[in-house]
Amino acid sequence: NIFNQPIKLIEVEHKSLEFEWKYISLKKELYGLAVNSLNDKNRLEDNSYILEFMDSVFKFSLENNVSDIHIEVLNKSVILRFRIDGVLNQFFRFSNKLYPVISSYLKYLASLDISQKRLPLNGRFTKEINGLQIDFRLSTIPTIYGESIVIRVLDNNNIKSNLEDIEFDIDTLNSIKKTLQLTQGMILVTGPTGSGKTTTLYSMLNYLNSKEKKIITIEDPVEYKLDGVIQININNDIDLDYKTILKNILRQDPDILMIGEIRDKESLQIAMQASLTGHLVISTLHTNSAIETITRLMDLEAPTYLIATTIKMILSQRLLRVLCKKCKSFDEVTNSYQNIGCVECNLTGYQNRKVVTEIVEFDESIKRMISNNSSVLEILEKLKKDDFKTMQDNGMKMVENGTTTLGEYYSKI
Repeated sequence: NIFNQPIKLIEVEHKSLEFEWKYISLKKELYGLAVNSLNDKNRLEDNSYILEFMDSVFKFSLENNVSDIHIEVLNKSVILRFRIDGVLNQFFRFSNKLYPVISSYLKYLASLDISQKRLPLNGRFTKEINGLQIDFRLSTIPTIYGESIVIRVLDNNNIKSNLEDIEFDIDTLNSIKKTLQLTQGMILVTGPTGSGKTTTLYSMLNYLNSKEKKIITIEDPVEYKLDGVIQININNDIDLDYKTILKNILRQDPDILMIGEIRDKESLQIAMQASLTGHLVISTLHTNSAIETITRLMDLEAPTYLIATTIKMILSQRLLRVLCKKCKSFDEVTNSYQNIGCVECNLTGYQNRKVVTEIVEFDESIKRMISNNSSVLEILEKLKKDDFKTMQDNGMKMVENGTTTLGEYYSKI
């Protein structure tokens, strides 16, 4: 016993060992940088160890399509978790002595008060990673052991800028393109947080963007910067909120408005009025389906005649994880594909995500039904007679063709 300690044997799966071995070099590098960071007196200098440490973390995030970096301080440790394809996974753990070093450096990058640890802080910074300029959005909030730090990775180079890149089915894609040709009316994209609504909005704006059109966005906050588009960032600290901007924005002579989210009845009323006066308005709502959006609009006290007149299309969407091509396996007992897990997919069995949608276009018959106060069930029955495919229909199709699993379908739809 060369370590003068009792030997304890544990049994692990071979793929789990492969997974640990895959990142062993990076873990060794990060551990060395972490130890040196604790003794580094030049922590905020350009040659500091914590700079190298965080740059390695950022590089790892880009290479693995990480959307959010979670740095959480516990009683005796600080852990780094990464959201990949919508799911959080823990990859690294260090002594909690490293937490104040990480916190101070990140606040320094985002031009925040380094000494403030008792209040939530929000900031933004840009770093050059692998030769690319990458934006990061920082959020901190106090916890019983220190702070919870979340960094949103805003990779402009990886954002799906074209509608075709999102991989809508051909019928949905054609419907979106046809509706975007309109010069007035409202297009609503709905779904829960993390369903890809922002990506869809930006791809629509890129499709519409031209020198002949003035596009203005109202966002909280601005996620990605778009050339040729006027982007307004909400700032509640100076009362620059949705209501204030919407009341004044039509004087800017826009052709197209993108409102990050319809939040209350007043913002909805102003958006609807804008869509009636020669503007195309694109926005989002948090609803579970395209049909339920009609009910939500009524809950916000929108008159049915105004809903029928202004809304041109409702697109509801989710993101389903796609089975890893290397390790997916067909189970003859359940007659379906299973997520097995391998080193390539970090043992999850999935790689990347694919959008699943349902779409309602407001034709004359639907407008008439809404104006006549028909129930949502009556509207749904009418749509199904016209071969309307619900999100459940389209999601199950992805299960049947081996794109995803039944478990993933039930967890998201």
